[in-house]
Amino acid sequence: MYETFWGLSEKPFENTPDPKYFYNSQQHEEGLTRLLYVIRESKGAGLLTGIYGCGKTLLSQALMKELEQDIYKVALITNPRLDDVELLRMITYYLGVQQPPTRKADVLIALEQVLKNNLLDGKKTIVIIDEAHAIEDKNIFEEIRLLLNYQSDNKFLLSLLIIGQPELKEKIENIKQLNQRIAMRFHLEGLNREDTKKYIIHRLNIAGVTRQIFNDEALGIVYDRSGGIPRRINLICDSALLTGFGKEAKIINKEIVNETIQSLNL
Repeated sequence: MYETFWGLSEKPFENTPDPKYFYNSQQHEEGLTRLLYVIRESKGAGLLTGIYGCGKTLLSQALMKELEQDIYKVALITNPRLDDVELLRMITYYLGVQQPPTRKADVLIALEQVLKNNLLDGKKTIVIIDEAHAIEDKNIFEEIRLLLNYQSDNKFLLSLLIIGQPELKEKIENIKQLNQRIAMRFHLEGLNREDTKKYIIHRLNIAGVTRQIFNDEALGIVYDRSGGIPRRINLICDSALLTGFGKEAKIINKEIVNETIQSLNL
């Protein structure tokens, strides 16, 4: 609706995990580097936690973009609220088995065969469990742990990345066998004031902006009211662009941002 008015090729603040909008802040770069280390060095399992809306899923999408598609086979599970057999069948399906078996024993056999075939083909297998904090059944965590039992010559046949909100950390710590298998842990926080400004400008530039749209006062207020959480930043900025469009404003100033925040009840 407002794209033409602001000189944008598309909406820059959609809350979808589009890797082209990934902003490589210092902490996001460190998180990405650590995840890549787990994968490339075959370290077994890594844990990424972060507050709601801080960019965990986008980071996992950026990770997948970094991985060479001809070397890595990836199973990305975005809804892990499944029973143990369903979870194993989903992983097996995403790794290339078009019709996974229904019996658990058969699924495990099929999964092991896929992992061994990938190894023989010179490919690395990655399993990513996103939104893992939503898992309530400890048996599911046990199945996740047992994935790391697939080994050959003291090497893991897969790399496991577990991603979720902060409460995931405590859940895993309460399962000693799984906790001991985590080789890397990293926690994402909200962006700081300077990174919030750069984040907004970065997304506008990706969307084709050729001029300043938010002035410095407006950017400061966005940070103060969003806490540097990307999902909140996106919500405020998207609504501010719409409000500014309605007013035919030349720039987004503090008045427009304050009006937007009030309308959003933030």
